[in-house]
Amino acid sequence: MIEFRMPALGADMEAGTLVEWLKRPGERIARGDPVAVVETQKGAIEIESFQPGVLAEIRVDVGRRVPVGEVLALIRGEDEAAAPARAAARPMAPPALPGVRISPAARRLAEAEGIDVAALHPGADGNIGLAEVEAARAARPFAPAPTARTPAERGLDLVAMRQAIAAAMARSQREIPHYFVGSTLELSTLLAWLEHVNAARPPAARLLYLVPLLKAMARALAAVPELNGHFVDGRFVRAEAVHIGVAVALRGGGLIAPAIHGVDRLDLDALMAKLDDLVLRVRGGRLRGSELADPTITVSNLGERTADALLPVIYPPQVAIVGCGQIAPRPWAVDGALAVRPAMTITVAGDHRVSDGRSAARFLARVGELLQAPEAL
Repeated sequence: MIEFRMPALGADMEAGTLVEWLKRPGERIARGDPVAVVETQKGAIEIESFQPGVLAEIRVDVGRRVPVGEVLALIRGEDEAAAPARAAARPMAPPALPGVRISPAARRLAEAEGIDVAALHPGADGNIGLAEVEAARAARPFAPAPTARTPAERGLDLVAMRQAIAAAMARSQREIPHYFVGSTLELSTLLAWLEHVNAARPPAARLLYLVPLLKAMARALAAVPELNGHFVDGRFVRAEAVHIGVAVALRGGGLIAPAIHGVDRLDLDALMAKLDDLVLRVRGGRLRGSELADPTITVSNLGERTADALLPVIYPPQVAIVGCGQIAPRPWAVDGALAVRPAMTITVAGDHRVSDGRSAARFLARVGELLQAPEAL
């Protein structure tokens, strides 16, 4: 049997509240399937299984607050599921909260999508979950655009979220010996290339400057792998892939930095699609646990009309974070003469237990080189 446990969805998480089961005993689970929904300070998070099999037993009732590491359910592995003696599925346990017709996560999704809760049909267990809301959304010929909702309107406790962020950052400052290295990169080549590429595309298919920037960072990490990974149990564990956490500001307050997985393996269009999807789900309260649990490095981009530079704080157990200021016109030396060019200041905060300023400087230099040939990204 495989133990399906409450994961740590970030260094600041100690427990979460189980709000919905997305699978029932006897149902087959593929690798990466969401199995349950957990409420944390960061909202309702879908928790996936990374082992295929059949859900054999639910150990935790809906509504219970569960510490990280506790067993939520048992999953019968594929070999066990194939054995005739173990093929029988146990019946679904009755809901732990009698009378509850719709789960909190499903209610938030329905409200965000403008779906009338009273018109939804319950599932086989008599309750309305995410699957029933998704089915209603898919059945609409022309779904209205989701209403912009603040974290408070979606049920997020902003005070608890801010406390969680503060606790993680206090731990970071206390435990991690930070160093900071910054560089200002000239981006006229990148912006001219983006303008040329986007001119031939419809608005929905156009690329944001953040996309080639993220891809350049992912490729630069191949040359500076000591910035990409985790510091666990007193040693650095290098990551084999690049999962970049992208800091997303919530409307009304709060900040979440879920990961885009395998940025080093994505082309720019696929990366743009992943970024769009991630931001929409962050603001709609529909993240997955893996997106919060395994970023290997984080990028915080202030965006346009903000500030010139950012000194970020590392999110443990990561060992580096990149802060990007706004793109703004700056005085620039060109062939011995003074000109005005668009530029961005990028700052790396690194963990001195793993790397030093030279590593960050090499990373920034490589990013700058790659952005001079964006068509090759």
